[in-house]
Amino acid sequence: TENGETVILSYSELNDRVCQVANALVSIGIKKGDVVGLFMPMTPELVSAFLAICKIGAILLPLFSGYGPHAIATRLTDAGACAVITADGFLRRGKEVPMKRLLDSALEECPLVTRVLVNRKINLPDTPWTEGRDVWWDEIVPNQSKRAETVKTSAEDVVMIIYTSGTTGRAKGAVHTHCGFPVKAAQDMAHAMDLRPGEMMYWMSDMGWMMGPWLVFGSLLCGAGMLFYDGAPDYPDPDRLWRLVEDHRVTHLGISPVLIRAIMPHGTAMLDSSSFEHLRAIGSTGSPWDPESWKWVFENVLKSRKPILNYSGGTEISGGILSGNMLTPLKPCAFSGPVPGMAADVVNELGESVQNEVGELVIRGPWIGMTRGFWNDKQRYLDSYWRRFEGVWVHGDFAAIDDDGLWYILGRSDDTIKIAGKRVGPAEVEAILNSHPDVLESAAIGIPDEIKGEILAVYCVVSDASKATEEYRSELIELVSRELGKPLKPSFLGFTSALPKTRNAKVIRRLIKAVHEDSDLGDTSGLEDATTIDAIRNAT
Repeated sequence: TENGETVILSYSELNDRVCQVANALVSIGIKKGDVVGLFMPMTPELVSAFLAICKIGAILLPLFSGYGPHAIATRLTDAGACAVITADGFLRRGKEVPMKRLLDSALEECPLVTRVLVNRKINLPDTPWTEGRDVWWDEIVPNQSKRAETVKTSAEDVVMIIYTSGTTGRAKGAVHTHCGFPVKAAQDMAHAMDLRPGEMMYWMSDMGWMMGPWLVFGSLLCGAGMLFYDGAPDYPDPDRLWRLVEDHRVTHLGISPVLIRAIMPHGTAMLDSSSFEHLRAIGSTGSPWDPESWKWVFENVLKSRKPILNYSGGTEISGGILSGNMLTPLKPCAFSGPVPGMAADVVNELGESVQNEVGELVIRGPWIGMTRGFWNDKQRYLDSYWRRFEGVWVHGDFAAIDDDGLWYILGRSDDTIKIAGKRVGPAEVEAILNSHPDVLESAAIGIPDEIKGEILAVYCVVSDASKATEEYRSELIELVSRELGKPLKPSFLGFTSALPKTRNAKVIRRLIKAVHEDSDLGDTSGLEDATTIDAIRNAT
């Protein structure tokens, strides 16, 4: 934990805890097919709850621990969740995060949730409570038997709905099965990363992002250990991450380039005095590398002797499309190639395979971890990945293959915004801003950032120009931060008199982004009113 507490569990001890939580869930009425939300910090109790939900045949709904009430409520409602497991709170950078209070705000919009199991993590005073709905973990779980029935499920029964934001509409609930997601995670760890029984995997993530469930399923199926840490990786000092790696004999460390760029200015004093002899490789995902930060890790952490395993895929994939490996030579920032089992390709606008030019990343054949669709939205799933080329999955990334057969990811080919590895759809941000009575319309875009990969920028059209003040700007920024969580807080908010649109009233975010970055506008033939370009340029 962030305060230094360590808990070590064997496979047997973990199984005992999973059985106790499973029995507790059954005792409060949770059954096979029920959707159960998980809104918890990265603790041993989270792993127990995660596996217990699977054990009784219920459906996992992981939620990012940094979400605000709006983001929590929309996901619980869309999935039809009937229960949530949470904590009273946890510490982040020494400050209390009141998870239960945030959840209760969300549950005002979720009448289907009738049970909440609460782990007393930090004994937070004045935790809100609803009698008949809320149950304390420590009053029900420890009394349960350490043996529990594993409910029979088929390979294709749903095990998890995990939400990922898109470019339009509400967040997408990717549906995964008992066979698909766990096996894909284990395949990638074993085949791409050579994770072996008895080794230790620590991938810095949150259960609300794909890499959290991936860490649990994959590590256990490979017979390895996994490290969970509920605090910030650079608190109380910038070397906390490296101490975790040393103290817990981590063999495979997963990080994001965003974190490394934040840590680099603090120097290499601890790294210079540490051998990291147990560390076999560093994996990376969430955002692209730049050559400087890649070289910094390779030389200072890996001592120029061990590989950086670049890894890119998605929530809908259950893991990676492309990865590095332990065997073949690599260049900075590159991928060795497709993960074993992934029929990946790069194609031009005609769907033809290309090399040495930028194209769309596609997958030409099925794989075991493929999402079975979007929860309650089959057509959106088909439109998202299958509409471009018949029988070909179009992932939404620009990619390229060089003369040496090495692969590169070059950014999103759609509008999804990716902030330090956390994806958010512009429509989700815009819906929050547009809910304000004085905002007529808005547009959200991602702007390149050296540290985070992208930052969130928004433009708003307000009902009265006199409201375009600093005080009002701060109010709207805080609105988004409160509803989506601080990690997704806008870094820029501009007031404009109009937004560029097509003739069928679709906002052209690409043009807004080009004006913001002072780059080439490209084709503007679909623009209904050319004066809206100047409106963005003159935004205050």
